[in-house]
Amino acid sequence: MKGTTASFTYRRHPLVAASLLVVAGAISGCPSSSATPSATATPPPASASAGAASAGPASAAGSSTVEIDNFAFNPATLTVSPGTSVTWKFDDSTDHTVTADDNSFTSQALGAGQTYEHTFATGGTLTYHCSIHPFMKGSIEVK
Repeated sequence: MKGTTASFTYRRHPLVAASLLVVAGAISGCPSSSATPSATATPPPASASAGAASAGPASAAGSSTVEIDNFAFNPATLTVSPGTSVTWKFDDSTDHTVTADDNSFTSQALGAGQTYEHTFATGGTLTYHCSIHPFMKGSIEVK
C-alpha cells in the first residue's frame, strides 16, 4: 500500500503505539517517557462494600431472593416481613434442595436456572438446609 507509513498506523491506533512504547521501554530497561495510564483498582461504591462487609443478615428491602451457588446459600440469613415470598435461585454445578429444619417445607432437587419459592406468613426465625448437602445451611428471619 503506497503512502501508508508506520506513523499513519500509530496515529490511527494510539493504543498500539502506546503499547509499543511500553514494550520498547521494558526491553531496553528504561522507563517509558510516554504518559501511558496505569491500571488502578476502582473500589466498589460505599453502599456495596458496606453490605458485603456486614456480617449481619440481609434485608428484604431490595430483594427476597437467595442465590444457591458454590455450595452455599447467599445470603446465609435473609430478613423479611410476614407475608413475603422468598425465592431460591439455583445457580450451582449440581442439584440442591431447600428443606426447612422443622420439615414445614422442602423443594425437590433442583439444578442451575431453576427456582423454588416459599411464602413466610408468621414471624420468627426458620432455619433450613440442603438435604443432599447437609453442611449447606441458611435462615429466614421474619420480622
